[in-house]
Amino acid sequence: MTSPKRPKTLGELKAAGYKPESVKDEMRRNLIRKLQNNETVFPGIVGFDKTVIPQINAAILARHDFLLMGLRGQAKTRMIRQLAGLLDDHIPAIHDSPVHEDPLMPLTKRGREMIDELGDATPIDWVPREKRYQEKLATPDVSIADLIGDIDPIKAVAKKLDFSDEEVIHYGIIPRTNRGIFAINELPDLQARIQVGLLNILEEKDVQIRGFPVRLPLDVVLVFTANPEDYTNRGNIITPLKDRIDAQILTHYPENLEDSLRITEQEAWTDREVDIHVPALLREAIEQIAVEARDSEFVDKSSGVSARMAISFLETVVSASEARAIAHGQEMAVARVSDLFAALTALTGKIELVYKGEQEGIANVALHLIGRAVRHMFNSRVDPNYRRGRERKMDFEQFQPVIDWFEAGNKLHLTTEMSDAEYAKTLKAVDNLTSITKSMNLSGDRNELEVMMEFVIEGLHQNFLLTRHIKDARITYTDAVSYMMNELQE
Repeated sequence: MTSPKRPKTLGELKAAGYKPESVKDEMRRNLIRKLQNNETVFPGIVGFDKTVIPQINAAILARHDFLLMGLRGQAKTRMIRQLAGLLDDHIPAIHDSPVHEDPLMPLTKRGREMIDELGDATPIDWVPREKRYQEKLATPDVSIADLIGDIDPIKAVAKKLDFSDEEVIHYGIIPRTNRGIFAINELPDLQARIQVGLLNILEEKDVQIRGFPVRLPLDVVLVFTANPEDYTNRGNIITPLKDRIDAQILTHYPENLEDSLRITEQEAWTDREVDIHVPALLREAIEQIAVEARDSEFVDKSSGVSARMAISFLETVVSASEARAIAHGQEMAVARVSDLFAALTALTGKIELVYKGEQEGIANVALHLIGRAVRHMFNSRVDPNYRRGRERKMDFEQFQPVIDWFEAGNKLHLTTEMSDAEYAKTLKAVDNLTSITKSMNLSGDRNELEVMMEFVIEGLHQNFLLTRHIKDARITYTDAVSYMMNELQE
């Protein structure tokens, strides 16, 4: 019903031509309309247009309950919450019904008695869309009473009812989501005995509470999320439950750099009081860090690396640039390569290490991942035929003047706090670095020249042509041989 003047009684509802419709048919109808009008069904979801979203659409069209299976940070929760957009704005329900009973198909004893007593004068409530979606995070302390319901002794005493009376039932969250969508996040964390309680709801579409002979034929869509890691670390989805879930849909991380960049740009908070400019090369490097982490021998691949890592990393890089701009009274700042190292905190909490990684230490692994990303970005600019994972001999002859400058005993000292003027002066003191960087055409933005110069220096270090030493906020570059000799002397 779309009219702002909605029926207020059962008689008015009948006169308006209302007919009952299951929630799955309702979602199917609204999805078909959206597809016919070329409307976006899942706004803000990037990279799933050809994979996950068509499978979800197929499940809805088939009137299926379904499970989204994927590693952390793959937009599973966001997608199931957006399913509420396929519900009607409002639906009619018997007044003050705890389970949103359809006025033409009452479920409870109370609902039937009200209609028998009042007939067409039975008052009608209109339930908004937002009240028809409920979500529960599966935790070990979730009980059958939470999900299905239980006897309420206080209600029995207050109303002077016998415990055998249906009126003493307190309905759980699933019955209260009748004629709506109920989602369970991290399903394997639900204890096996609690998962058993979902079997009837999925197959027979009813619930039975305690010893009551009453059964409620619920009209509810059940959707679930799960992380494959959970199958070994915390729990399992019991086989009968998996069998009753109609569709299992696998999610995935972005399959290309463009999708990764779009997700991070869409989600990251970068609009600060100070105008912060992050060069495209650094944005790509941040996404490459996530790629390196997902393939690293130090990182637990079964745990995954969330897209939230790149989002947090970009926000932290922006914050490091913002702090520098504020300290120097600038209204604008350009993010630097050294800001990547200042953003380690956004990386160290987002990855799970295997034993080998734990031996290295989280900080060293984080630096290693950033270095691998910079190395990939640098080598792919030096050699267009360079491919990650297929190493080939690189020609760095064009950088020999820069290497010679360091081998002459010179050192390059950088800090994230130094002013733009000092930063530029320090980098331009390196012989031929400016001209070599310009010849590489890394960026057409003049404001990014010094950042690209630092990128070249770090790229040479990642190819073992220079040595880098980080202590506190100070980064020092020297030639490889003299640094090794100093270490030996010490």
